[in-house]
Amino acid sequence: MRKALALLTALLAVIMAPIATAAEQKEAPLVLAAASLQESLNAAADAWSARGHPRPRISFAGSSALARQIEAGAQADMFVSADEPWMDELAGRKLLKTGTRVSFLRNTLVLIAPRVSAVKLAVRPNMPLAQALGTGRLAIADPAGVPAGLYAKQALTKLGVWVSVQGKLAPAENVRAALALVSRGAAPLGIVYGTDAKADPDVKVIGLFPAASHDPISYPVALLASSRNPEAEGFRRFLISTEGKALFHRFGFGTK
Repeated sequence: MRKALALLTALLAVIMAPIATAAEQKEAPLVLAAASLQESLNAAADAWSARGHPRPRISFAGSSALARQIEAGAQADMFVSADEPWMDELAGRKLLKTGTRVSFLRNTLVLIAPRVSAVKLAVRPNMPLAQALGTGRLAIADPAGVPAGLYAKQALTKLGVWVSVQGKLAPAENVRAALALVSRGAAPLGIVYGTDAKADPDVKVIGLFPAASHDPISYPVALLASSRNPEAEGFRRFLISTEGKALFHRFGFGTK
């Protein structure tokens, strides 16, 4: 009886070995994603992994920095940008896989302060933002190329206050770095996405910038032309699916 059991165990091990090896051989796709997606995209990766797929590896940074990495030949499978222009640039350079680009998320732009701040300021044309800053600086993502900073500059220009604050900026490498400056009290005010403010309990929203004051905040996703990983397309389809969009809704994103 013992010999039969041992033989059966050995036989099962032989049968299952190729299956385990095949699963292990699946390669996790590498995703380059806008910094504002940290919590939501990690949650999506966990959900995808729970379905039996290798968990995607994700590198977060400003969309501008990631786009430049791709232009320089970065070996990745997917790009998720916080604006359309950076994706447009990659498309113009033939660096995206044809037919995989989809704009699927939206966001808002908000003015924030540390949770303990007593500052009150209505977001409106000609608001006294420079006065509210006092001797401090306004934390924003770098307006020279980072989407959140570009949106912020557009909004402040539209509202007629850009000139008064452009000398009082604390430009950061990405929107999460700008958020951190306000969160730890290094800047009295900042401009970030609504989802960023929701993710950090140490900041509060002072006001919401009108949607008409800046370009629509749109997040496109696409596979890179150099990607050869079949797992990447599956994950992309999951992100833009009804289930995927519902997940992003939980983190405060709008969807298309």
